[in-house]
Amino acid sequence: MGTRFPWLNKPPLASLLAALNGGGEEARVVGGSVRNALLGEEVVEWDIATTALPEEVNARARAKGWKTVPTGIEHGTVTVVIDSHPFEVTTLREDIETDGRHAVVRFGRDFRADAFRRDFTINAISLSPDGTLHDYAGGLDDIAARRVRFIGKAEQRIAEDYLRILRLFRFHARYGVGPVDPESLSAAIRSREGLRQLSAERIRAELLKLVMAARAGEVLAEIDGAGFLAIILGGVARVSNFSRLITLEARSGVAPDPVRRLAVLCLFTRLDAERLAKKLRLSNAEAKRFLSIALLLEAERGMPSPSRARELLYRLGQAAFEDGMLALAAQRPDKDFSEVLALPAAWKAPRPPFGGKDIARLGVEPGPRVGRILARAEQAWIDEGFPDNRELRQAILADAVRVTP
Repeated sequence: MGTRFPWLNKPPLASLLAALNGGGEEARVVGGSVRNALLGEEVVEWDIATTALPEEVNARARAKGWKTVPTGIEHGTVTVVIDSHPFEVTTLREDIETDGRHAVVRFGRDFRADAFRRDFTINAISLSPDGTLHDYAGGLDDIAARRVRFIGKAEQRIAEDYLRILRLFRFHARYGVGPVDPESLSAAIRSREGLRQLSAERIRAELLKLVMAARAGEVLAEIDGAGFLAIILGGVARVSNFSRLITLEARSGVAPDPVRRLAVLCLFTRLDAERLAKKLRLSNAEAKRFLSIALLLEAERGMPSPSRARELLYRLGQAAFEDGMLALAAQRPDKDFSEVLALPAAWKAPRPPFGGKDIARLGVEPGPRVGRILARAEQAWIDEGFPDNRELRQAILADAVRVTP
């Protein structure tokens, strides 16, 4: 127990389990923390399942002086905050009715029944405070094989919530090896039209997690061949570009980013960006990044020259430049973008050299002409290679004043 679950006997988790166990009630650690520990991965949060009803959880937590938050009280979930550490504590449940999007549940006291209402076998293992593992659905064998599969009848699990199709792909991309479990994939294919019932927000959230998984490229290629991405994205996916992007991120030392990865998978033109922003209900910031990448892809069909790359970095800023250049490089495997992608580390873009006061000193009256002069002078300064010589900059500005109507 000590090597696999070193956190089990340490506060604040141990304190919470001690408070919830006893007096006719039982509490166990469940879900992702148990799964990740068994897979040798980092554990950063802990979920608790308990026989106690939410009001009993509240009472026991408050008796210890801990804060409680009714984060999902209708489904039996209370968040207990101990020394700034939040723990989700959920009363055991059974599904009474499902429609593929939402479930009506009732509270129970049977850990086995609660396990069998979960999605995948690897997520259904529970852990008692004494270190005993409880595996009702064969999750330990699947963890050993790094296999992600549904509990019981796959089609039934999917019908309870069609988002589980995307969760299957995401969990397999992160934890699995080889192809997606054949039985689970077959059930997902038969049920894939149910994806159209899901809200855009839920699909977006799951996609942003999927594209960051370790084996995202392989899994996306497999599910694209099975017709899923056409339904999810409403258009053609560019999985080969996506896979190249992952390699480019690693080579250039640019941190992986879910929005950038999703954009490279989904779009090619500004029409794609606008359509996907609506279809996936992207946030304003995400939609802006999609459009920025798409506009650059439309404008820069090939690898930019060194001078053009510096201009783009100056005008776009480092984040948008890296988004656009990585997306462009992913589309052009015939070109070596290494120098372009290294530019932000090698060259610091200067600040704009001219302002309205500089124009006024030359006797230009305020008005629309000032903006035209500034734009012309700035472009001339860029074309000259961003000179920092004061006399040359003044000559550039004076020339812009002379020729700009």
